[in-house]
Amino acid sequence: MTLRKDVPAFFVYGEPSRTLDVGFLHVETVMERKSLHFGQVAPHKHPLMGQITYWFKGEGRYRIEDRTWNFSAPAISFVPSNVVHGFDVGEQSDAIVVSISDDQLRAMAPQVDLALDAPVLLSGAADAPGWMRIDALLAMVMEEYRGGAGASERVLAGLIGVVLSLMARLGGAGGFAAASPAVALGLELRRAIDRHYREDWPVGRYVERLATTPHLLDKAARTVFGQTVKDMVLERRLLEAKRLLRFTIRPVEDIGREIGFEDPAYFSRFFRKRAGLSPTDWRARNAEASGAG
Repeated sequence: MTLRKDVPAFFVYGEPSRTLDVGFLHVETVMERKSLHFGQVAPHKHPLMGQITYWFKGEGRYRIEDRTWNFSAPAISFVPSNVVHGFDVGEQSDAIVVSISDDQLRAMAPQVDLALDAPVLLSGAADAPGWMRIDALLAMVMEEYRGGAGASERVLAGLIGVVLSLMARLGGAGGFAAASPAVALGLELRRAIDRHYREDWPVGRYVERLATTPHLLDKAARTVFGQTVKDMVLERRLLEAKRLLRFTIRPVEDIGREIGFEDPAYFSRFFRKRAGLSPTDWRARNAEASGAG
């Protein structure tokens, strides 16, 4: 496989990677982008979101990291952010692709049975009850999403959560082992950051917790996520701040303390530097955008 530093990173396939809105969800079919890939999607990754891909017809070859499977519909995968994947399928094949921002996945994680930090690929029989449920649920996701302004983020998140839990029931609870030591360490680092980002740990504390060396941890962070360990921690704190600003009415100072900033002025400087707006202005802008539907 091409070295990871050469693997393209996309927003959705064929579009340059960009910052995502908090709570971002996107739903489309693979063949809606047929003119870009003609059924041959080269290995790529999505830096800021995970994807469910449900093949409801056809067959092909699917690649995740350095592993390859031949599959026939129905088949479903979940690929976390920054995991390399691609596929080759015939023109009669198609799939529903649900893209979910990392912050939304983190919010959903306590309510779903599937581990959301490791890739999963499952196949089965179309007439099996579990697969019939997945098919019906993802048809509902597509219908709700295409409802446009009338679409409900809560309804979509609820339906997607049920799909992820059904995937665990169908055998995906264990995922599969990461393809390389660097990928495995990178995923462990992200799990550790999710648990401890509020505590403002120095990098050395993560090195100790993961029983590795500063060099190997930095290499894993740069290889898998394209960031330093410190930047990964700061981006996680920023994501949580944005989620709390958008979805709660808590005071800005309280939100700063929640993510580890005791000094409100320091929190405001941190937020403005990374988001381009003060926390108050960012909240106001996103409240207006949500109100606009």
